[in-house]
Parts: sequence; C-alpha cells; structure tokens
Amino acid sequence: MMTQSSVPSPPRVGLATAALALGTFVIGMTEFVTMGLLPEIGDAVGTTPAETGRIIATYAVGVVLGAPLIVGVATHLPRRALAVAMVLALGVGNLLTAMATSYEALHVTRFLAGLPHAVYFGTAQVLASSLVPAVRQGRAVAMVALGLTVSGVTGVPLATWLGQTTNWRVAFVLIFAVSLVAAVLILVFVPPVPGDRSLNPRSEWSALRRPQVVFGALGALLTASGIFAMYSYVSPLVTDAAGMPRSVVPVAMLLWGLGGVIGGLLAGRIIDAGLIRAVLGGNLVMVVLLIAVSLAVSVPALLLLAIFLVGLAGPPASLGFNVRIMREAGRAQLLGAALTSAAFNASNGLGALVGSWTVLSGLGYGSTGAVGAVITTTGLIVFGLGLLVARRTGRREAPVGELLSTEGP
Repeated sequence: MMTQSSVPSPPRVGLATAALALGTFVIGMTEFVTMGLLPEIGDAVGTTPAETGRIIATYAVGVVLGAPLIVGVATHLPRRALAVAMVLALGVGNLLTAMATSYEALHVTRFLAGLPHAVYFGTAQVLASSLVPAVRQGRAVAMVALGLTVSGVTGVPLATWLGQTTNWRVAFVLIFAVSLVAAVLILVFVPPVPGDRSLNPRSEWSALRRPQVVFGALGALLTASGIFAMYSYVSPLVTDAAGMPRSVVPVAMLLWGLGGVIGGLLAGRIIDAGLIRAVLGGNLVMVVLLIAVSLAVSVPALLLLAIFLVGLAGPPASLGFNVRIMREAGRAQLLGAALTSAAFNASNGLGALVGSWTVLSGLGYGSTGAVGAVITTTGLIVFGLGLLVARRTGRREAPVGELLSTEGP
C-alpha cells in the first residue's frame, strides 16, 4: 500500500514519473501524427485528405467513450498494471492502424486506439500524485503531462517525417515500439499501487454526481476550447490573416510547442503554490493573450510572440483542473482524472468547430483569438460558479495521496 509516509526516494520518484511521462509521449504521438499524414493515408485508401480527416474525430469519440467504460470495469485493478495495459493498448491500436487497408478499417482502428487514451492519462496522473507529498502533487501531474507537450516538438515531427519520406505506416509502427518501451519502464520504475476492490462501476460513476467534478470538467472543456478555437487554424492565421509565407507555419508551431514545454516545467510549482490561483490567474492571462493574438495579426513578429506566449500559458492554465477534479472526485479519483483528460480531448473538436463557425461567418481567421477568449472566459465563469457552490457547502478537498492511502489491498 502506498501512503504519504512511505513515498519513494526522490531519484526513484523522478524515474517513475519519467516512465509515466513516456506513456503520455505515446499519447501525443498517437493523437497528432495522423494530422500530418492525412494526404499519405488518404492516397493509400483512396480518399481525399478532407475525408481522411474524419478518422481524427473517430479517435476523439473513442477517447470520450473509453474514459467511463474502461474505468467502470477496471477500477479494482492495481494501478501500475492498469497503466501498463493501457499504454500497450495504445500501441496495439497504432499497430492495427499501420495494418489497415481500407477507409472503414481505419475508422475502427482509430476508435480502438482512442479508447485507452484518457484512462492511461488519468491512471498516470493518479500514480504520480501518489508518489509525492500533497504539496508536490501539482508538480507530479505537470511532469506526467509534459510528455504530451514534448512529443509535439520531438516525436510527432519525427514520426511525421518518417511517414512522409518512407511510408505512412512506419510512423504508426514507431509509436507501437515506443509504447513497448514505456510499458517496460513503467514496470521497472513505478512502484505497485493497489486498486480499490470495494469500488464498482456505480461507485466510480458516482463522481459524476459531485458538483465540483462537473463544474471542473466543464470549466476545463470550455477554457481549453477557447485555446483550440485559435490554434486549430494557426496555419491560415499565419498565412492568410498575417500574410506570412507558408514556410513560417512550422516556425509558429515550434514556438507554440517550445512555449508549452517551458510552461509545463513551470506549471507544477505554480499549481502547488496555489491551486485556485493557478486556474483563475492562468486562464485570465490566457484570455488576454488570445485577444492579443487577434490584435497582433497585422504585425507578424508580435503574432509569433503571442502564439509562443499562448503555448507558454497553456499548461499553468489547464493542469490545475486535473488536480482539482482528482481531489474532488472522492474515492473515484481515477474516473475524475480520466474525465479531465477526455474533456481536454473533446476541447480539440469543440474549439475547432467554433473556430470554423467564426471563419465561415465572415469574421476571418484573425478573429479566432478573440472568439477563443470569449469561450475561455465562459469556462472561467463556470469554474467560478463551482467555487461559489463549494464555499456555500463548505467542502474541503482531500489530497489524492490521502485518498489512495485508504484503498484496500
């Protein structure tokens, strides 16, 4: 049993967290490599890039459905074993994608690849939080999430390049190989943490009846959707709206990714210094930066700086939701963590949809930042309402490690 008085030594914690972060690195590659290989995949199955792009939505559906379905039946499993099973399932989903020979098969394999996404992310965050004292849980969650950001500036470009220069299937085989490495490292470095055999699907799903979980998940969904309303259209924002050449688009994406890596390194300390301040302050800063994106469209250098700063502010603004929801989910912290991951994934689609409506309504790509600021503000209002409800009911949040220490063998 893992308790706060028997946490591993700092070097061991670092290795365990790094192993878990490699699993989120796999998630990043799984989710984003497809976007860069749509033409190549479409050529193989006889579809246009626009048609092939629908498999991205199919993956997102798998993520959202997998969180409650898998957690409901797997909550009693040891946490390390569950993490290993989920990262291997991610790998197998990508291997099956590499073997797909038809458009229909691609939809099936991407759906299967999406199912373990949120469950792995949630399990990894709960495991990392259980390894450290309560005052360091924000840093633990941020370090696990950092794997996702790092994949955006390393693994995703590498796999995309390999897929474009050799065969698109090679990219997905590479992801499968990385998942095997992650599974082995998790087994070696992450200490065992038992599941809770007293829980059942109904008791896990009871987290959805907790107001703070619902307010937190909605806040996470809306605040992140505001960011993706802008970033989903970063390419035409840079070229059509700002008039920069297409060669600058990778630079803009790299700046976003580098900002995210730096923000991820800072996020944990910011959250541990004050969870509520991190969520409220971080997202208020994000609102200002999204507005700055729209205002900077006429000045290319300032636009690139604003994109970098949005990437930098992203982790501090978003990761506090993860810790908040895990603490408020009671003994169903695994579902709470998985639900947060699913909400952030759904924000990709919702943000892109709102951004599309913005552009099609005639406001142009330059307006996506301002519209994103409105959505993020809405998410802040929802989260603020949750805080008011919590104050009226006098709820006290419990550290995740405290919850884990009460689980049975």
